[in-house]
Amino acid sequence: MKRPCSSSGYYFCLMNMFLLLLPVRSQLTTDFYKSSCPNLSKIVRREVQKALMNEIRMAASLLRLHFHDCFVNGCDGSILLDGGDDGEKSAAPNLNSARGYEVVDTIKSSVESACSGVVSCADILAIAARDSVFLSGGPFWKVPLGRRDGTVSNGTLATEVLPAPFDPLNTIISKFTNMGLNLTDVVSLSVPIQLAEQVYIV
Repeated sequence: MKRPCSSSGYYFCLMNMFLLLLPVRSQLTTDFYKSSCPNLSKIVRREVQKALMNEIRMAASLLRLHFHDCFVNGCDGSILLDGGDDGEKSAAPNLNSARGYEVVDTIKSSVESACSGVVSCADILAIAARDSVFLSGGPFWKVPLGRRDGTVSNGTLATEVLPAPFDPLNTIISKFTNMGLNLTDVVSLSVPIQLAEQVYIV
């Protein structure tokens, strides 16, 4: 399996959701790469800014990638893996819908040039999602870092747990509830990003 990284109330709700879905690991800390990759944040911010200048809709797309990644076995970057027909990329909620993989790959390449073999794709995606919000006029928050990249991309699980475009409302609410989220979170993650992308995103 290939492993490259191929309203303010709304944003704060979104931050809480990602914190809730983070894997519980004692090594997660905001200064995890302080010594090993001190310019990480600057590199990611620069590349995200370039991507948004090229296409402003990419902000919503990167945010959605992180959201959909976190729903399947936590925020482990597994949505970025090329898993063929059984991978998360091919799962119904993501197929021909999730986008921005090439931007994450570009960010990964820039990070690798500065500090090779140090930063996980999962952390890069988490930072890119935060910067997408910040560069779009939302708030800034510190991202806990130190995630390990997942080695399995589970398309079957993604289909089961991710809200899909044509799911009835009660099914979408149920899928959020299963993640410990509520109706406010459904609205927060569905409506604003959908308006930004002008497509269904859940």
